[in-house]
Amino acid sequence: MSVASAPTGRVGPPPALPEDEPDPPPPSRLHRRQGRIGLVFASPWVIGFFVLYALPMAASLWFSFTDFNLTSAEPTSFVGLDNWRRLFGDPEVINSAWVTVKFGVLSLPFTILVPLGFAYLLTSKNLWGRSFFRTLFYLPSVIPFVAAVLVFNGMLNSQTGWANRALGAVGIPGPNWLNSEVWIYPTLTLIALWGVGNAMIIFIAGMNSVPEDLYDAAAVDGAGSLAMFRHVTIPLISPVLFYNIVVALIGLFQYFLVPFVLKNGSGDPNGSTFFYSMYFYRTLFRLQNMGYAATLAWMLFIAGVVVTGVLFWSAKYWVHYEFGERS
Repeated sequence: MSVASAPTGRVGPPPALPEDEPDPPPPSRLHRRQGRIGLVFASPWVIGFFVLYALPMAASLWFSFTDFNLTSAEPTSFVGLDNWRRLFGDPEVINSAWVTVKFGVLSLPFTILVPLGFAYLLTSKNLWGRSFFRTLFYLPSVIPFVAAVLVFNGMLNSQTGWANRALGAVGIPGPNWLNSEVWIYPTLTLIALWGVGNAMIIFIAGMNSVPEDLYDAAAVDGAGSLAMFRHVTIPLISPVLFYNIVVALIGLFQYFLVPFVLKNGSGDPNGSTFFYSMYFYRTLFRLQNMGYAATLAWMLFIAGVVVTGVLFWSAKYWVHYEFGERS
């Protein structure tokens, strides 16, 4: 038996070698013209990104390695990692970061759970006038927050505010809302709840997107309202929940307006409102130490990226996406 006729398990002639694919045709004149038009339309965003974001960030990173100070007559010089060494040993950084963490631990659950509860109530079929109440709860969000904080400042005044007067009318002594270390964080949390309308609207949109047949199936299985909320609503709105948590966390890192308007950056009472952003503001605008302020800003950015990254990593364990997609 020759080699050619030996049994090899192959039937028929050997397969032909694949031919080289022909080169794609060059883009036509029309495609090149459309590409140029696309670049023209995208150029405002590209230019804006580099001018307003990329270049300032690169400049601030460079400043963090210098002793740039607007009040100093000395020329700016490169100091290497001195600002970063100072940051990790700065007690003001540790104290202000701790103040931010303490407030976040108390405030974040309320800024998530309260709008979630409002959204659940305002999507109830048994509630009369749902549209009216949704508008009513959302209206505070359209009021300038500085004006709202000033109103709260007067309303919660321990001597003249109507909150303590109302409590006094029923025999309850009012607390010192704004000047007590015990009450300042609950007060700031109360003020923060004034602007939960946006989160509430997003939760309502998420709840309205849950398929009705899932609730019907759960009802057939004997599930009550609480079980439906726990096992149907929460898993299906988990992407919305995840989004609101990310937004709330970023808002915590940027928390500045309320303590600044109430206390003018003094940190009263006893440093309990001296948030990290307040320390950054004082270093940048009052001491005008640009180099160290840039280091503080980059540390805040890194901390935000790390915390947000951990949250995105955890999403694969608890965020449910429709059609089986998971982050």
